[in-house]
Amino acid sequence: MQRFFATCPKGLEYLLRDELVALGAQAREALAGVHFEGTLETAYRACLWSRLASRILMPLAEFEAPDGEALYRGVAAVDWAQHFGVGARFAIDAHGSTRGITHSLYAVQRSKDAIVDQFRQRDGTRPEVDTEHPDLRLDLVLRRERAILSLDLSGAPLHQRGWRQGTGKAPLKENLAAAILLRARWPEVHAAGGALVDPLCGSATLLIEGAWMAADVAPGWLRERFGFHGWRGHDAALWQSLRDEAQARAKAGLEKLAAHFFGFDDNPTVLAEARRNAQQAGVAGFLHLGRQSLEHLKRPHEATGGGLLVCNPPYGQRLGDQAALVPLYRTLGERLTQEFAGWRAAVITSESALGKAIGLRAQKKYALFNGALECELYCFDLAPREAVAPRAPRPLSAGAEMVRNRLAKNWQHLRKRAQREGVHALRVYDADLPEYAAAVDVYEARPAAGDVQRWLHVQEYQAPASIPEDVARQRWRELLRAAGEALDVPRERIATKQRYRAKGGEKYGRLDQRGEFLEVEEGGLRFLVNLWDYLDTGLFLDHRPLRARVRELARGKRFLNLFCYTGAVSVYAAAGGAAGTTSVDLSATYLDWASRNLALNGFAGAAHRLVRADAMAFAEQDRGEYDLIFVDPPTFSNSKSAADFDVQRDHVRLLRACAPRLAPGGLLLFSNNFRRFRLDTEALDGLSVRDISASSIPFDFARNPRIHQAWELRPGSAGRRGPVAPLPTGKD
Repeated sequence: MQRFFATCPKGLEYLLRDELVALGAQAREALAGVHFEGTLETAYRACLWSRLASRILMPLAEFEAPDGEALYRGVAAVDWAQHFGVGARFAIDAHGSTRGITHSLYAVQRSKDAIVDQFRQRDGTRPEVDTEHPDLRLDLVLRRERAILSLDLSGAPLHQRGWRQGTGKAPLKENLAAAILLRARWPEVHAAGGALVDPLCGSATLLIEGAWMAADVAPGWLRERFGFHGWRGHDAALWQSLRDEAQARAKAGLEKLAAHFFGFDDNPTVLAEARRNAQQAGVAGFLHLGRQSLEHLKRPHEATGGGLLVCNPPYGQRLGDQAALVPLYRTLGERLTQEFAGWRAAVITSESALGKAIGLRAQKKYALFNGALECELYCFDLAPREAVAPRAPRPLSAGAEMVRNRLAKNWQHLRKRAQREGVHALRVYDADLPEYAAAVDVYEARPAAGDVQRWLHVQEYQAPASIPEDVARQRWRELLRAAGEALDVPRERIATKQRYRAKGGEKYGRLDQRGEFLEVEEGGLRFLVNLWDYLDTGLFLDHRPLRARVRELARGKRFLNLFCYTGAVSVYAAAGGAAGTTSVDLSATYLDWASRNLALNGFAGAAHRLVRADAMAFAEQDRGEYDLIFVDPPTFSNSKSAADFDVQRDHVRLLRACAPRLAPGGLLLFSNNFRRFRLDTEALDGLSVRDISASSIPFDFARNPRIHQAWELRPGSAGRRGPVAPLPTGKD
């Protein structure tokens, strides 16, 4: 059995001891670390799997070192040729002091001299010192007139997992984040189907660590190099076997992982860094990251199975800063009470006054150190909210009764076909009664935990100018109630987009910033939708047959999706066996959404490229070749990052730019929803054009067949038309 020592931040010793015992070691805690015994395999496992350790040290020598000469003799007594050769670069870290050694630089110098002199006397040459990128790192501890000289098996500190691309103002080290999650009992919460929420997520450290825990991903999974790689005693075969085991466990865990992780922040720059970190960590498809202030924090609708809310709020280092932070902590306490009844919560802070400002009684408190700063972790069990008996509803008006009956009739008719064809998101009402002018869509969606639930998305149409505003508002309220009753959906699961009168005509009111997503199935594939934060939900329901057509055509094809939005069509192409997909959009938000949709269905890696660019510029500048291209541009676009776009004005330029990108025998599918649009076939010389609009309308949009227009374009004679075959229905 070999002796080792694992270092860690103060306050983590007992957790680290238990972790090492679970890895097969015999362990006992010490100050800021744990002594343990085991085989070389045990040490390798600690390097690969410890979520809490900072370094894994293997002692090489322990000796009296009251002064520099004694230190030199003790270091020189080690046979260094057993550990590294003259061509290697090494570094020494020194800590502590003795009576005759009061400065760490002096200790490093004497130790270095002893090693270099040994090699020079033996071989006539010497190894080099490299403090930045050594092949081998040594650790020297001086205490009580003795020295302990160890080989650092970890190399770079173990909290450096390899995924961090950027940080917020005060990032947690990854091992401290892991300790917070363990103290807050996150593994238990996850095992029970709970979600993880960080309302002040910063660079997403807590969420990524939580996702890796849940997915059984080794903390050293992404690291290519450890300290032992430069050591002559390294067992490469043993290490490779452990790496292979970790890779297999990570793959299996990520395949089963649910998207139960929610992070919010009010800083878009920090959120962008969080998304990059999540992408690098391989969990981007499982994290819901959205911009939201703490005042608007709500429990995610997907999180029906309870969960853990955890956060690292700002602490403040000066008295004035702390006073200014009290309202933030009060708001946090209020949101916990109002929105997270029945959940667990954990908050770390360095100031007891801020912890008290939360206004809740902590069931547990733990002392932890964030660097040199002593902190306290407050853990709360939030009491479930008592049920309140609902009030009896008022009778419906004659108009509301009529719209309820229409909705119920439509639903009874449409759901039969929807069930046959595996459709779980469809339109059930589209201003069927002009007095109740709105579109009602049903989403049978699965929250982050729990059974499938029925949700409604209700979007108000512009009311005629002849209708008084108070009448329009009353009809809107009646419609919402009628829809809920007809389709058996409670009000809290009805998302609304309501118009208001303003200069220049009617517009939609301010949308929410919930950052909440639901998972909906279509064609045997899974997609994330957001019913609240955007004008559209992330899935164009009227494009269902077009998506099915892409899957039918995609096998072995190189696929390009311009104006890709949330990547739903790219997912269909990948599912159809496309050789590769390229998805282009100017919005980082939508590309992140597309990445999550692809990951949700098991499609990731270099074969599925996401490009942030102006679609027109990409089409004109790209030199790639594609067998299948899908183009669904907006009617208008006036982004600051690209030239203005008008689909009627610019469609010829766009399609002519796409034509050279088509491989011989390739196909371009073009669609848009501008009702007055006219395709200029005469200007599209060199392309064969076939109008497939009528066959591309799904059954639930039969009442509104002008929802979009669609064409197939192939290299050939301009304007040539052929028979139009019906498109796939979306039935799996």
